[in-house]
Amino acid sequence: MDKVGKILIIDDDEDILQAARLLLKQHVAAVDIEKKPSAIPTLLKNTSYDVIFLDMNFARSSSDGAEGFHWLRKILEIDPNAVVILITAFGDVAMAVRAIKEGAVDFILKPWHNEKFLATLFSALQLRRSRLEASNLRSYQKMVHAELDQPYQEFVGRSSAMQHVFSLIEKVAATDANVLILGENGTGKELVARELHRQSRRADRVFVAVDMGAITETLFESELFGHVKGAFTDARENRAGRFEIASGGTIFLDEIGNIPLTLQAKLLRVLETRTVTRIGANQQVEVDVRIICATNMPIYDMVAKNKFRQDLLYRINTVEIELPPLRQRTEDIPPLADHFLAIYGKKYHKSITSMHPLAHKKLAGYPWPGNVRELSHVIERAVIMSESATLQASDFFIPESEKSGGQVTLENLNMEDVEKLLIRKALDKFAGNISHAADELGLSRAALYRRIEKYGL
Repeated sequence: MDKVGKILIIDDDEDILQAARLLLKQHVAAVDIEKKPSAIPTLLKNTSYDVIFLDMNFARSSSDGAEGFHWLRKILEIDPNAVVILITAFGDVAMAVRAIKEGAVDFILKPWHNEKFLATLFSALQLRRSRLEASNLRSYQKMVHAELDQPYQEFVGRSSAMQHVFSLIEKVAATDANVLILGENGTGKELVARELHRQSRRADRVFVAVDMGAITETLFESELFGHVKGAFTDARENRAGRFEIASGGTIFLDEIGNIPLTLQAKLLRVLETRTVTRIGANQQVEVDVRIICATNMPIYDMVAKNKFRQDLLYRINTVEIELPPLRQRTEDIPPLADHFLAIYGKKYHKSITSMHPLAHKKLAGYPWPGNVRELSHVIERAVIMSESATLQASDFFIPESEKSGGQVTLENLNMEDVEKLLIRKALDKFAGNISHAADELGLSRAALYRRIEKYGL
């Protein structure tokens, strides 16, 4: 059976240090000894100890334990999960009670009995494991609660292009293969990543989504790999990075094409070694994660232009899934529109049950540069503004010039076209707010409503 546990013993008596070391090294993986308590901050910065044995008195002729309590507080300040056992030759009960109140887990008297020493050690090792598991569980639960707050939206798509995407997901999900999802903004790349996780063997573990485009260079390592207390100005506590939190589950690196070249090498190393090192620490932490990445950028062109590392691309794209833009799968627009209508009708407590055929036709004729996300927003706005049980074509505010795919020219202009265009622009400018649009146009609300009805807006 492999030995486990890394122990630190701090005592100014060399004989005590050597005796404890000889006893403990038979039972644990590593034992460090130190005579000077002033070395404690450096030791704890470089190494994570499972149990720390700390002498109560260092100054000659001192027996009040003041130094021991000082360093006990310092240790717990550096590592709140530290398991500290105090050692003293003065078996004062009051001192023992105070030590427990201040955070020590037990008390050893010098000279000790080996059996008692080892029993205390093994209990402390178990306590350390429990504390670390509880700490990781809190981080895990915090992430899970954040994920549960995300709106769950099922896949909707009957087009052949989306059926191909579904087929790829089913083939790849059960493996731990790294996946790269390509597609324009708003096509549903994160939805694909979540579906891969839901259908994987890691489905009961956490899914951690990271927007790489939103993380500044200065926070990159701290956010992804974590930091220890005091590593930099704002590092007020030990913090696990996203990779540690995701260990056992899936990490989704969205917009990976936004990572600067200088940081790509650091990410590559983590993906290759499956270990992370927190900022301010030296020890490596193993992580077991499924890697899913996504980008809307021309990643292969970026490699050719030396803006993205080729070796990193090879590491993340074991399998590629490319999402088609909505304009290339127009047959999916009606079911998507109905899907969002049901979601937002329930969200805003609206009894809107259907959509007029002309409304579907209007939606299908628009190229949707913002893809499914834009369609979702348009439906949401229509549901909020509508006062009927059926959405009409006039409920949807779609930019006229983009819908027609061209510009209004002098050759096809007439007064009605001009008026219609002005009304459309005013409605778009104020997100469908009738009062503000009417003020902009110099019309009354009633007059604007009549024109909206007239032009089918």
